[in-house]
Amino acid sequence: MAAPGDAGGAGAGPGPGPGRPPPPGDLRSVLITSVLNLERLELDLFRGRHHWVPATQRLFGGQIVGQALVAAARAVSRDEQVHSLHCYFVRAGDPKVPVLYEVERTRTGKSFSVRSVKAIQHGKPIFICQASFQLSQGSPVQHQFTMPAVPPPEELLTQEELIQKFLQNPNLAERYRKHLNKIQAEDVPIDIKPVNPPDVFCSEPQEPKQLFWVRARGYIGETDMKVHCCVAAYISDYAFLGTALLPHRQYRIKFMVSLDHSMWFHAPFRADHWMLYECESPWAGGCRGLVQGRLWRRDGVLAVTCAQEGVIRVEQTPNQSKL
Repeated sequence: MAAPGDAGGAGAGPGPGPGRPPPPGDLRSVLITSVLNLERLELDLFRGRHHWVPATQRLFGGQIVGQALVAAARAVSRDEQVHSLHCYFVRAGDPKVPVLYEVERTRTGKSFSVRSVKAIQHGKPIFICQASFQLSQGSPVQHQFTMPAVPPPEELLTQEELIQKFLQNPNLAERYRKHLNKIQAEDVPIDIKPVNPPDVFCSEPQEPKQLFWVRARGYIGETDMKVHCCVAAYISDYAFLGTALLPHRQYRIKFMVSLDHSMWFHAPFRADHWMLYECESPWAGGCRGLVQGRLWRRDGVLAVTCAQEGVIRVEQTPNQSKL
């Protein structure tokens, strides 16, 4: 992200920082160079393009949240940092055309500033968001939950390695093999290491909780904290709502989309470093599911809290073996 107010996009500003070049042979994260690199059309009007489109052929919600936060961050001073955002998805995004982001400078105060963002396609809003920014302030009132005790990411397999392990099973039914190959072929710019990966061959109900290590794929480096917050906004929506389906694995998903998404940013972090994503679903009903998440730094500091509600419609799965 360029310094707010600069002409460049989200990829113009982030760099390795003084004396911290990217590791030899490492590539800049595509989330910075492409996905979150918005084109400025007017002072508060931006255009975003797409990198990865899910199999549903709807725009990935995390992309829209991340790009909207980039647009909002370009309308505040460098010293102000985002502390929360609240969003609604109002229409399905069309992957065939770019998204326009229109920013309204709702309020600029001495300590807090609010920016409202509308994402537009075909002349209609597909997404609305309000983000609040704060100048740094110290306080003796501080506390947080305790980070769950889990194995470090170095001891776990990536999502790609787990899929490859399943694909090596010669008895795997063809339709499940095709499904796993489709997932494996997706160019998702996120590294993921599940802590307790669910058994894809089991339809038994599971507790609506999951833990996985996540980070942006590629190098971002030390830069304006708003850059890492925009990347975390992208990451936070991946596999999030699926937590609500873990107790209901006997059903097949007919339709599942996000309705809203909220985030609160608590402490500095690097989105290209491993963070533990702790997800849980306290409730589901009425064709909706609620999920909550916490992003933890490796040193146990709570960096981000997330919440989302989505539409979930299912049908009974035929009772047949996957093997």
